Amino acid sequence: MEQLNKGLVKDLQTYPEKVLQFGEGNFLRAFVDWQIDVMNKKSLFNGSVVVVQPRGQEKVEKLNQQDGLYTLYLQGLKEGKAVKEHSIITSISRGINLFNQYDQYLELASNPELRFIFSNTTEAGIAFNENDRLEDRPQKSFPGKLTAFLYHRFIAFQGDRKKGFIIIPCELIDQSGEKLKQIVLKYAEQWNLGEEFIQWIHDANAFCSSLVDRIVPGYPRDTIEEITEELGYKDDLVVAGEQYQQWVIEGPQWIREEFPAHLAGLNTLVVDDLTPYRTRKVRILNGAHTAMTPVSYLYGIDTVAEAVGHEVVGQFVKELIYDEIIPVLDQPIDELHAFADAVLDRFKNPFIQHFVLSISLNSMSKFKTRDLPTLLDYYHQKQELPRKLVFSFAALLSFYKGKRGQESIALSDDQDVLELFQEQWGQYNGSFESLRAIARSVLGYEKVWEQDLNQVPGLTDAISNDLYEIESLGMKKAVESLIGQKTAK
Repeated sequence: MEQLNKGLVKDLQTYPEKVLQFGEGNFLRAFVDWQIDVMNKKSLFNGSVVVVQPRGQEKVEKLNQQDGLYTLYLQGLKEGKAVKEHSIITSISRGINLFNQYDQYLELASNPELRFIFSNTTEAGIAFNENDRLEDRPQKSFPGKLTAFLYHRFIAFQGDRKKGFIIIPCELIDQSGEKLKQIVLKYAEQWNLGEEFIQWIHDANAFCSSLVDRIVPGYPRDTIEEITEELGYKDDLVVAGEQYQQWVIEGPQWIREEFPAHLAGLNTLVVDDLTPYRTRKVRILNGAHTAMTPVSYLYGIDTVAEAVGHEVVGQFVKELIYDEIIPVLDQPIDELHAFADAVLDRFKNPFIQHFVLSISLNSMSKFKTRDLPTLLDYYHQKQELPRKLVFSFAALLSFYKGKRGQESIALSDDQDVLELFQEQWGQYNGSFESLRAIARSVLGYEKVWEQDLNQVPGLTDAISNDLYEIESLGMKKAVESLIGQKTAK
């Protein structure tokens, strides 16, 4: 069977390269690149995407082997009906391997039609690396790579204010656009790139925070044989996603003229303040995802749909959302309940096999962003700890032991986080005190939390107690004994 290539696509159109995208992963391809594809097919955008892989090179090579093409399966509710549909996405022109095609990357900075920069490098990706240098090929951090690119753009067009970019990071970080801009400015200072360049960053570029919302399980490995048979060609980059989509971009309204997604019928908004949208989505949808992951996986459940449909774990997730997350959000309660109801329906999507293990990437930073604010708000408002969320925190510590029974867990996080847990669990001797030592060390790891969580009254004891329950009873019995408990002991 033939591999997907441009010869299999009738009337394939090519478009000028208008977008530089940092990230080749499933989400951006099922979200941003799909939207560009939709607009292109309606003659609204007429631009293509150049993809660079922030780390590694395998996906970029596969993209190029398939001429930038891949198949997107959208599955779920559409206008109240269960719909499953697929299409070949043609918006990616090529991928650049930064490790052996760095000159092509810099040449792209001289393209006068390039206008947008999108990224999704996980929550840990927008960070400053003091060891990055302008002359590196490439820099280690995403903001370092971006700063080098912007500087070459500035030089190529001699500081022309009309040749800046609309830069929209898709990482789930509060004020992501502003934080990315501040790191770029920090590099500009450290690398002595000059006041004119710094002023060009301010005047010629729009750094926009954004909020993305679409559940994207990714490559459907369990059903790929049937999908391949249905398609009639091989595609190593098939990606599955739900029908629902929302993108909220915080920025000036003129962006809608250059990125007219609304004219294509897409649920993409440009707003003055995305805070209420972000808080609701990150706390409820992403917070529930991250909190359920270690509990579900250690219970023996592999997918989100199985988890929310399970008699015990499903009840855990519902109580977590309605009893602990929603009560501390300062928004109309009926709107919050309606959003939560819709989220649970999306979690139950019968078409999607969303593996909880795929959500576990960088779980420490995700817990900090998505769940820790709820935990702290709950304590400050009620003077007690949220029972389910604390239990999930403890489950996360157990998850990072790297074992589900006798089965190893493929942990994926920053190396320093993995080393922390390896060291701590290496000293575990089966006693309560050794578990408490693990809890104290992790809660005190300020590099992730930016504070010592041992200072939160009762949290160290509660985490230690739950961790002991999980380790001594097993996750199944620990969760079953938890259901119905409202506050941490």
